[in-house]
Amino acid sequence: VKINCGALAASLLEIELFGHEKGAFTHAIKQKPGAFELADGGSLFLDEISETTPDFQVKLLRVLQEQEFQRVGGAETIKVDVRIVAATNRDLERLVAEGAFREDLYYRLNVVRLELPPLRERKEDIPLLVSAFLKEFREENNRPHLTISPRAMAHLQSHDWPGNVRQLRNVIEGMVVMATSNEIGVRDLPPDIARFKPGAPNVTLPIGSTLADAERELIQATLLDSGGNRAKAARILGIG
Repeated sequence: VKINCGALAASLLEIELFGHEKGAFTHAIKQKPGAFELADGGSLFLDEISETTPDFQVKLLRVLQEQEFQRVGGAETIKVDVRIVAATNRDLERLVAEGAFREDLYYRLNVVRLELPPLRERKEDIPLLVSAFLKEFREENNRPHLTISPRAMAHLQSHDWPGNVRQLRNVIEGMVVMATSNEIGVRDLPPDIARFKPGAPNVTLPIGSTLADAERELIQATLLDSGGNRAKAARILGIG
């Protein structure tokens, strides 16, 4: 069950999570279970957890610690077994230091921590993401033969993507819709990406990589730098 904490006022968020009893407020014409009840035995994803108010954080902390709550306007205590997954694009440790996020709730949530770096710090993911988004939007727009040129890919991989994966996805969708041929080229890129001249790609390999891994990465990087020209890339690499 998914809840976007940043999209709801605190009072509405409480109703969405805990549910309400009939007559708890105007227009509450029947009992409604909340997200905690619906997620019982499963997982509840709280997106943008940093946008909740301190008062609401107190109520959320109690549910996480006691695994029980009451519906809005109700007296019955409801017990649940729910796995909580919370996400934010803000620095919760800094918010705790500033007093904007409860320290006890932060430590209660921070059991298993996964940090996803911004796209600019994992540019090796960009070709994979572009390929996935291109496939998705080719099918949506009935353009099965549409491809992307190596130079256009080089521009995409060199961009810093302040809007991260959402921005990349939107750019790919726009190019698929507006492309005038079966190959997306530099001319089809948004102006801020098209006018940036990408440098030669670097090859970075973690310790533990095999020689086969190194060979594949070097060949791919050389192909990218040579604009997809296989003969030129082979000459640079000194291979057939």
